[in-house]
Amino acid sequence: MARIIVAGGGIGGLAAALGVAAQGHHVTVLERRSAFEELGAGIQLGPNAFWALDRLGVGEGVRAQAVFIDELRLMDGTSDACLARMPLTDAYRARFGNPYAVVHRGDLYEALLSACRAAPGVTLTAGAAVTGYTQDAAGVTVALAGGETLTGDALIGADGIRSVVRAQLVGDGDPRVSGHTIYRSVIPIEKVPEDLRFNAVTLWAGPAWHVVHYTIGGGRFLNLAATRDDGATVPVAGDPAERDRVLAEFPGLGDVPRKLLELAEEWRTWVLCDRDPVGTWTDGRVALLGDAAHPMLQYAAQGACMALEDAVVLGRLLDRETGPDTVATRLEKYAAERRDRTAEAQLVAREMGRQLYHAAGDAARARDAMLAALSESDLHGKVDWLHGFRDADGSPEEAAAAAAPR
Repeated sequence: MARIIVAGGGIGGLAAALGVAAQGHHVTVLERRSAFEELGAGIQLGPNAFWALDRLGVGEGVRAQAVFIDELRLMDGTSDACLARMPLTDAYRARFGNPYAVVHRGDLYEALLSACRAAPGVTLTAGAAVTGYTQDAAGVTVALAGGETLTGDALIGADGIRSVVRAQLVGDGDPRVSGHTIYRSVIPIEKVPEDLRFNAVTLWAGPAWHVVHYTIGGGRFLNLAATRDDGATVPVAGDPAERDRVLAEFPGLGDVPRKLLELAEEWRTWVLCDRDPVGTWTDGRVALLGDAAHPMLQYAAQGACMALEDAVVLGRLLDRETGPDTVATRLEKYAAERRDRTAEAQLVAREMGRQLYHAAGDAARARDAMLAALSESDLHGKVDWLHGFRDADGSPEEAAAAAAPR
């Protein structure tokens, strides 16, 4: 048994705690805020996320709050024409073994938090901001903002895109500002006309902008997000935005997405950031996880999914045979398994924003022609590497499914 400290009480940190505690270790989760809570609105969960959630023991609870989506739609945001549809029902679920769904971020978080509170090996400590760490042959000592210290056998930095643990471990400075500004709103579904309610994640693509929407909260709300490739250079996180300003940011918007934007009364805005992939995730007894390791833009809808995968792989490698003397070796194995996959997801997310969502002129026409040539099976094949992930060291049945040709 080992004593594991997790810096960060977000989705990745709580998932890591569940994965590691299931192996018999004691886990202390340190959250810098005064309470364990999750802000935000909608989040998309692919089959790989549900596979991970099931392995963490919370899949059933998340499914109870989720909206299962029939298809992904890419629309021309200026003409309202449909560019591509990816069905997500029978053939998709048979291929990937799980559904595609959307859920309120708070509902996903609450399922993880409740499971952590019920787990005998997990201690949750709020108001504990990590400021750094030191380590030696005997363990790792975490320093807190209040002057206290905590010692364990390993530290997992799951403290987000501006991770303090990463700053010490990697030292790569501030996150990369993408130049994209996103405006988000949540609308009660009763305000949405019947003809604008689709059981689909629908994305309206335009020149240097896009709008995406889907229902969350068991169908009670419409989650709406509108993004501009506007060259923003200063990070912004959750600031209020005037309704008139948001509407003015999307010239040339087609009739349907324009109607949806006009439904929203309150908006908040963020300037999107990510980081370049790095090869160094570990420092002896310390390792990174989730956004601290591989923050990515939202265009592949895989940020939370990758953090959940991380947690399952970490739990497998920090197995019941892991002790204080072997934890560093196990952390390096975890990093070696996760680096390449998450790096590819980071880079693909950037390219999806550029090539699919914000293309203009000849680039948009080339995109449209490429999509028109793809069958349903072709579209499923494009996401196979993302949505079809299974940890190869699971049960024999899971390993056989992972190895089977698709």
